Amino acid sequence: MDKRFIDILELIKNSRNNAIRIVNTELINLYWNIGEYISKKVEQSEWGQSIVKELAEFIVKNEPEIKGFSDKNLWRMKQFYDAYRNLPKLSPMVREISWTNNLIILGRAKSEEEKEFYLRLTIQEKYSKRELERQIESSFFERTMIGNVKLSPVARELNIDITKSFKDSYVFEFLNLPNKFNEPDLQKGLMMEMKNFILELGRDFLFIGEEYKVQVGNRDFYIDLLFYHRDLQCLVAFELKTTEFQPEHLGQLNFYLEALDRDVKKQNENPSIGVLLCKGKDSEVVEYALSRSLSPTMVSEYQTQLPDKKILQKKLHEIFENK
Repeated sequence: MDKRFIDILELIKNSRNNAIRIVNTELINLYWNIGEYISKKVEQSEWGQSIVKELAEFIVKNEPEIKGFSDKNLWRMKQFYDAYRNLPKLSPMVREISWTNNLIILGRAKSEEEKEFYLRLTIQEKYSKRELERQIESSFFERTMIGNVKLSPVARELNIDITKSFKDSYVFEFLNLPNKFNEPDLQKGLMMEMKNFILELGRDFLFIGEEYKVQVGNRDFYIDLLFYHRDLQCLVAFELKTTEFQPEHLGQLNFYLEALDRDVKKQNENPSIGVLLCKGKDSEVVEYALSRSLSPTMVSEYQTQLPDKKILQKKLHEIFENK
C-alpha cells in the first residue's frame, strides 16, 4: 500500500464509521420514541393490537417505500421501550448497537444483569449478529459468572471493521437502500446460482426474495430463497446447506414454513412447501418439506410439479465442481 495516501484512507474510513453510528443511533431513537408512544396509548387503554395493526397498514398505504414497520416490529418497539424505560444505566447503551442485536438480547437475556453483560460485550467487541448469537448459545454469561472468566482483550487490539456490527437489514430499510452485502463466500455464490437455475426450470416459479425475513417472537429468521409457484399457488422456500444433511435441518425448514403460512401466505393460497438442499463432502441430499395438513392428492400434485430431486442433486454437484 502506498504510504503517502494512508492518512486520507483513514479519514474516509473514520467518516464512514461515524456516519454509520449516527444513522444507527437515529434508528434506535426512532424505535424508542415509537415504542414510548404506543406504550402510553396502551396504558391509557386507548390502543390494542388491532389499532397497532391498523397503524402498520396505514404506514404501508401512505408510505409504501418505508420498511421495518410491520405490526410485529411496532410491538417489539413497545417491548423494547418497556424493557429499558426504568433502566437509566442501560438505555444509553442500547443506542450503540444495531436493532437486530438489541432484539437478540431483549429476547434471550433473562435478567437485567444478563442484558447489561451482553450489551457491554457487543459494544466492546463490535459483535455482528452471528457472533452475539454464538456467545449467547454458548452460555457465555453463565460461564463468566460461575468461573469468573475475564474478557479477552484480543478483539480490541484488532482493527475491527465496524460495518460488520451494523450490517443490519433494518438500517438498510430505514434508509430505503437495497439490502445487499458484499460477501463473496460459498453460500452466497451457491444461492445465486441455484436461484437462476430454479427460474430456468420453468415459468411457474416467481422469485420473491433472497434471505427473506420472517419474524417469530422477538427474533428474525432468514429463508435463503423464497419463490411463488403459480400453478400450485403456494410459497416455496429453499434452504441451502454447505454441510452434510442433518435431521434438524428439516426441523428448521418446517419452522420457517409455519411462519410463512401464518404471516405471509394469503387465505386463497395453498400451504407453503420447503426444499432442503445439502452439499456434503461426498454427496448431495435434496429433501422436500410438506405441510401435514395436505391431503394425499395434494402431496402427489406437489411432488409432480416440484423440480425432480435428481435434477437438483445434479445441479448441486455441478455448482461445487466449478467452485
